[in-house]
Formats: sequence, C-alpha cells, structure tokens
Amino acid sequence: MRLLSLTLVLCMCAGFCAELTAQAPEYETTRIADGVYQFRYRTHNAFFVIAGDGVVAVDPISVEAASRYVQEIRRVAPGAKLHAVVYSHDHADHATGANVLRRELGPDAPIIAHVAAHAKIAAASNPDLPPPTLTFSDRLALHFGGRVIELHYLGKSHSDNMIVVLLPAERIAFAVDFVSNDRVGFRDLPDYYFPDLFDALARLEQLPFDRIVFGHGPPGDKRAVVRQRRYYADLREAVEQAVRRGLSEDQAAREVRLPQYESWGGYGDWFPLNVRAMYRWLASQR
Repeated sequence: MRLLSLTLVLCMCAGFCAELTAQAPEYETTRIADGVYQFRYRTHNAFFVIAGDGVVAVDPISVEAASRYVQEIRRVAPGAKLHAVVYSHDHADHATGANVLRRELGPDAPIIAHVAAHAKIAAASNPDLPPPTLTFSDRLALHFGGRVIELHYLGKSHSDNMIVVLLPAERIAFAVDFVSNDRVGFRDLPDYYFPDLFDALARLEQLPFDRIVFGHGPPGDKRAVVRQRRYYADLREAVEQAVRRGLSEDQAAREVRLPQYESWGGYGDWFPLNVRAMYRWLASQR
C-alpha cells in the first residue's frame, strides 16, 4: 500500500540542506573508480560513467545543477559526447535538467527511465523535465566503449519507478532515496510503498556490488544497505508492538524509540515521523 503525504515531491530532500556546512562547496565531483564519478550539487548526488568516447549521466538534478554537471564532465572527460541520460525515478528534484545535458553534450542522446515513469513525467508537462525516450520494465543493459552499465528495477520503493544503476565489472551501484548511508527515512516517508520497500531493499542487497553511491550523502558499501534494511525491519517491529499495545499514533510517535540508530542522520527530527508513517501503514492492514 502506498503511504500518502501532503509533502511536495519537490521538497522531498530539503531537510538534507542542514547537513551541509557553510564551508562546503556548492558542487563537487568525486572519483569512485576509473571513469566512474559522483557529482554532488548542494545536497543531491548524481552519477556518471565515462565509457569510450562518451558518458552516461544519471540524474541531472535541476537546470542549475545540470549546467555545473556539464562543466564537470568536460573537466574530467574533455570532448566526451553524451551517450545517454538516465533517470533514477520521476521525481523532479532528481530528474530535472536533461535538456541542458543534451544541448551541451549530445542532442540525440536517449533519455532512459523505467516504463512507469513516462506517464507521470509526461503529465507534469515540465519543459525542463522531458519525458524519457527509451523505457524498460525489469532490466536493461547498456554497452558503450567496452563498459556494461545495467539498469535494474527492484520493485516499488520510493516511487513506483525507482531503478538502480549497476556496473557489474567494477562492482559499483548507484541508488537513490530509498536507501542511504546511515540515515533514517525522510520525514513521514512520503511516496514510499509498503511492504514493497522491504523487498526492494532485499533485492538491492543481492546485487553484485561492493561500493555504492547514494542520491544523498556519502558513498558506502554493501554493509550500509544491510544496515538500512535492518533499520526498516526494526522500525516495523517496534511500531507493530505499539499497535498491539493499543497505542494511538500520537502515543507511538512519542514513545517508540530505537536508540541503536540515534547517531544516524535525521534521527532527531525525522524518526518520530518515520514512526507515524509506519503506524499508519500497519493500522491500515488491521
């Protein structure tokens, strides 16, 4: 069942702004492996791969970010053309700006997304967020310059069209929003699907990667995914106990605590909201 929220999708990740210090640069590019990079713009991360004479760019983020994204691609790969733009999912705070990348690096490059993203993006009629020109359902393998870049749909999680990027030879993955490096979920988990999220996290854990770049925050390894899955399992168990005890949603939000996660990002502000979201889902199943 999908958890509903009044929170606007465009504001989904605004809370991460507090985590950047005043001294942090507005944007930066981090080398993950040979020809594999994380591009950070403010609180959002993108991911790009140099493949032969071109680049595959995942998540343009915004029009402003995409302009910086182009500069960084040109800096690390002068003369590279755009092989493709990939949307991790339909949400505007990650997918906006593809036209900037195409205009500057390759106007004929396809825009690739999960098939379920197309109708939502088209319905938004946002000229800065063009609909995908190529879609897939379960898995798509891209072959450029000797590299293999796999796109995997693991089921509903945060949106019904979230995909994960996998570089099987390099054993590197890129995943956005539904998983992160030691952070609780965003606010009251708007646009999250339960129980699908549990399955998506388990499937992500089974993919063959060692390192992973996230849509927000620092990169990690497979242990970060294991910890995230356990967090949601522990959250579910704790809230189930509260429901069985007859606590109201307000009572559960005040009383349920998971002290083993107190050091995680967002715990102080967002954990009670995570509890509320889980409570509403569990209560709806009774």
